[in-house]
Amino acid sequence: MYNIILAFITAFLLTYRVIPAIVSIAKKKKLYDEPNHRKSHEEVVPRLGGIGIFAGLLFSIILWTPFNFLGDLQYILSAFIIIFLIGAKDDIDPVIPIKKAGAQFVAALILVFKANVIITDFHGILGIHEIPFLYSVLFSLFVIIAIINAFNLIDGVNGLAGSVALLTSIILGFWFYKIDRIELAIVAFSTAGSIIAFLKYNFSPASIFMGDTGSLLLGLVSAILAIKFIDINASLINSSYHISSGTVFVIAIMILPIFDTIRIMILRILNGKSPFHPDKKHLHHLLLDLGLSHMQVTMVLTGVNILFVLIAYYFRNLDINLLLLIIIGLLLILTGILNFIHKRKQNRK
Repeated sequence: MYNIILAFITAFLLTYRVIPAIVSIAKKKKLYDEPNHRKSHEEVVPRLGGIGIFAGLLFSIILWTPFNFLGDLQYILSAFIIIFLIGAKDDIDPVIPIKKAGAQFVAALILVFKANVIITDFHGILGIHEIPFLYSVLFSLFVIIAIINAFNLIDGVNGLAGSVALLTSIILGFWFYKIDRIELAIVAFSTAGSIIAFLKYNFSPASIFMGDTGSLLLGLVSAILAIKFIDINASLINSSYHISSGTVFVIAIMILPIFDTIRIMILRILNGKSPFHPDKKHLHHLLLDLGLSHMQVTMVLTGVNILFVLIAYYFRNLDINLLLLIIIGLLLILTGILNFIHKRKQNRK
């Protein structure tokens, strides 16, 4: 327990102290996130906050993970470094999408084949249980890369990506602590400490953005924690810490980035555009159009995310497919209401 607390405190303090120096360097070198028609900020803001997050969580993990557990984390840390390097390069000197995707693929390969971050069972979703190894590998690679990019896509207003990653880290970190998986708990709470420190500088008016370095890294950490939760939870069937419908529960924890990414890609395809074509139709953009501030948007969306976590946990003993249907149904209803209000306001202009 003390290692976990010390990891959290260390990550918080290091990130908290490093961010101002990063802001100063970014301003001197003019490493800004320039406003444009796709972005929701109107002034230049430094975009290297992810470096501070990375420094805090990496240092804390290495310092406070017990030696007998640290060897199990070497592959996870290797994946962290790959994502950090490609994210930092993109924030300083933009790279083409294929190179960014290639780095994510390599990181995902390391996690699947070396760190055993792999989905081998659907646990009854759509009636599917254990899946063949090849499909397991392919699906796991897809899920890891998809979650990484989902967090990157919701990083459009101050505090949003960080708040969702914080929610994920705290919930799953506490669960890993309760089942005595100290190494994963330290990863989760080191991430949480770094995020909290970063958010102090990212809440409006933001003095720094996390950039791709931060959003890609937080997506990677969230993917690792989620997949490990699904795997370990299934093995604890007779434990008091087993969570029924665990797969849906972990989906609910990250429901905002998962749903918004699927939603926006479907809309783009229906409009005859590439699913990767940038636009301003994300949920946070719709709320901004309604006149909400960045902080209000973050509070609303994070609050809705928490609501879905509570629903998934409270109804965890329902049939897993019924619970998934309830989650999807509520999402569609709430999104439909938001679209209706947004269209009414647009028509009045």
